[in-house]
Amino acid sequence: MIVFPAIDLRRGRVVRLRQGDPDAETRYGDDPTAMARRWVAVGAEWLHVVNLDGALGGGEAELNLQRLAEIRRAVAVPIQFGGGLRTLEDIDLALQLGATRVVLGTVAVRRPELVAQAVEWFGAERIVVGIDAREGRVAIHGWQEVSDVSAVDLARRMADLGVPRIVYTDIGRDGMLTGVNVQATAELAAAAGVPVIASGGVRDLNDIRALKEVEDRGIEGVITGQAIYTGALDLAAAIELARRPAHPAEEAFS
Repeated sequence: MIVFPAIDLRRGRVVRLRQGDPDAETRYGDDPTAMARRWVAVGAEWLHVVNLDGALGGGEAELNLQRLAEIRRAVAVPIQFGGGLRTLEDIDLALQLGATRVVLGTVAVRRPELVAQAVEWFGAERIVVGIDAREGRVAIHGWQEVSDVSAVDLARRMADLGVPRIVYTDIGRDGMLTGVNVQATAELAAAAGVPVIASGGVRDLNDIRALKEVEDRGIEGVITGQAIYTGALDLAAAIELARRPAHPAEEAFS
């Protein structure tokens, strides 16, 4: 299982939002590149970078794309990048600037045909769909609007289009340190039949352990933000735990 440290960018700075609320921002640094180096230095194998201005429609989206390019030059690990990617040109630019794969959110609901095109043009392994849900319904446009589409239905639809993995975020838990929604994440993975990366609410090592227990149900990884920025979760310890075999006792006798 992979632990993805999150670097959320707003106006070029590293921030965290509570439940996606743009008015509930905490700033954690003015140098995203230094933050990327920090997480890689303690063992991060991937980074999860989000262009919040792109998702929210802010005027600093281009600055955050510049930050993506700077992070790419600073570290060698792969980068998962999302936020405001709503055209094939947006996706192409993000990939050119250094994203290893991109996360598509709003377009999965509004323009599923674009997701299918992206899979065909750029290759399935470069496309992830982000499903961000409030009480089971998918939120779009930077979580500011809740659609009438259920998370499970959208996951199944995206899997049918050839999307190989999904990031699932429980918005009600995001940035709140209340614990990840393990059950909903595992249920989504089972329903879609593709690997899912958990997001939202990670608090401490107990969340990593809980996800690890259901890893064989399709949990590929977990994104953590607030917990590592506040020190509630030691990223190095989380990575070490996530790397362990799911069933070490069984392996010992195999």
